[in-house]
Amino acid sequence: MAVVLILALLLVGSVLFHVLSPWWWTPIASNWTYIDSTLIITFWITGVVFVAVVSFVAYCVWRFRHKPGNRAAYEPENRKLELLLASGTAIGVAAMLVPGLFVWNQFITVPKDAAPVEVVSQQWLWSFRLPGVDGKLGRAETRDISPENPLGVNKNDTAGLDDVIIEGGELHLPVGKPVHILLRSIDVLHDFYVPEFRAKMDMIPGMITYFWFTPTRTGTFDILCAELCGVGHSQMRGTVVVEEAADYQAWLEQQQTFTQLLASGEPQPTN
Repeated sequence: MAVVLILALLLVGSVLFHVLSPWWWTPIASNWTYIDSTLIITFWITGVVFVAVVSFVAYCVWRFRHKPGNRAAYEPENRKLELLLASGTAIGVAAMLVPGLFVWNQFITVPKDAAPVEVVSQQWLWSFRLPGVDGKLGRAETRDISPENPLGVNKNDTAGLDDVIIEGGELHLPVGKPVHILLRSIDVLHDFYVPEFRAKMDMIPGMITYFWFTPTRTGTFDILCAELCGVGHSQMRGTVVVEEAADYQAWLEQQQTFTQLLASGEPQPTN
């Protein structure tokens, strides 16, 4: 009976913890709604299975407890039960996976008015690149990286000359404006993760991965690397500041462009 009571308390406590959990319904970005819907479906399916399994185990512990003279019956297989369990598992897994396909489609279908923002990762630093007045990001290649050109922007691409370069600083975003996050790694596998934005994506060397979202609340949020990338992995942190349009524009005007970065790295003339 002690085991049965422990299982019953575990079951009730788990359900209450889920129902009373305070983290629900705190939207900070546009993708919260459809990602949360997928999470709720997953919680319902796995929750029903959890309740059923724990209840069944508790029942079996009580129903088939040891009694003098009782002997266990040996049944090597039960085809009906196996078919039922296999079918039920397949349906449950499909019910969890199919909504994810629609969510993934929304996650990567970028609206036309989304502003591009490049996030560049390296051991163990976050850097960012924003378009200049032309609204376009210039081409960049890892092989073009140098001390004077830390993000490898193509010097011959005029679209990149006015790009805003932010090396190891804060990324600022305007609230209520969709952003197209372009992810690039210049050394090993990293993962761009902002928990409050429901945003997470691997950064694979040699590839550009992406997603989009619209920040809907001002504030300061941590950027984490969610992929083990070396001894400094736990210290690879950054910051996203979401602010009103006027504050964002004032911050943007204080940042250096790629042209200014190149000029600052050139030898100064002597008298």
